[in-house]
Amino acid sequence: MTVAVVLLTTAFVTVVALLAAAAAGKLARMDHASYPTALTRAATTFAAVITLAVAVAGTLATLLT
Repeated sequence: MTVAVVLLTTAFVTVVALLAAAAAGKLARMDHASYPTALTRAATTFAAVITLAVAVAGTLATLLT
């Protein structure tokens, strides 16, 4: 049961990060940024979402144990 929850949560966070990255890339292109710049902004957003999720998970793990 616990493994399933961890896998489901990981999949959910990954999907949210991908959606945020896609939105950041699209907004960058709408702002007339070049493709490399838009890709860089999308990658930065993806990394930021994953980093935030890891920080929140670490904090919750500390508080719940």
